Amino acid sequence: MHIDHADAPLRLIKYRRSRLATLRKNLKRTSWPARLGLAVVILYAVMAIFAPVLAPFGEADVVSTEPFAPWSLVHLFGTDQLGRDVFSRLIYGARNSVGIAFITTTIAFFIGGSLGILSAISHPWLDYLLSTLADTLMAIPQLIFALILLALFGSSIPSIVLIIAVLSATQIFRLSRSLARNIAVMEFIEAAHLRGEKARWIVAREILPNILPTLLAEFGLRFCFVFLTISALSFLGLGIQPPSADWGTMVRESATFISYGNITPLLPAMAIALLTVSINFVIDWFLDIASGLRDDQ
Repeated sequence: MHIDHADAPLRLIKYRRSRLATLRKNLKRTSWPARLGLAVVILYAVMAIFAPVLAPFGEADVVSTEPFAPWSLVHLFGTDQLGRDVFSRLIYGARNSVGIAFITTTIAFFIGGSLGILSAISHPWLDYLLSTLADTLMAIPQLIFALILLALFGSSIPSIVLIIAVLSATQIFRLSRSLARNIAVMEFIEAAHLRGEKARWIVAREILPNILPTLLAEFGLRFCFVFLTISALSFLGLGIQPPSADWGTMVRESATFISYGNITPLLPAMAIALLTVSINFVIDWFLDIASGLRDDQ
């Protein structure tokens, strides 16, 4: 059969146009919670990337001699216990809290996803070894284990990222292993083996594309758990350390002033809750698209 390679660029253009049309159709069908969630996620991303430009004051600058100054045009959300601008620290907190959580989740997925797929297609002894190790780590409460490890190795940002990533990788390992094992017994995988395809090709072309939508949805959920874990560690004093702005630390430093009618401590707590809820809205929308539930609507 003759294949006209001159038509390849035209086919590529048509394919890209088709994907863009599908994306526009999915965006038009987006529910209002998903749109709100997307808007919030984009807003947080802009805050994290352009924090030095958006913040009126520096992250650790003492800009007022009055601790816990009231809200004003100069200090939109007042000042904290040291006279630092709360609004500026909220913006920088997006960079620290969200950025570190995203990096941690990415590392966790690389570790857990890679080992899960490897375990699914490897010899039984390696599968047993990796599964036993994951089960052992999952048997220990994650927050307590993280507190112990941070007390031993210190609360530096690299320690926080690596410890939380390794502990979170166990759940990702279990999910990716289960998904990959279900795909590995399919007939098209057996056909690929009979054709003489290598394991790397089978994983990249057959297994990974079939489990990727579920893993992407799990990425969003796992990001929420990692984000909340880091915030909880900061609230307990073993997370991101001062003078770096972190929403969990900001809640801890000013929590007692809620009893005096000062709602400023609620702002970082509301920022944490809003991001978590928004990501869940986006995940629900993504799962509807990936599963095809919206196709007939």
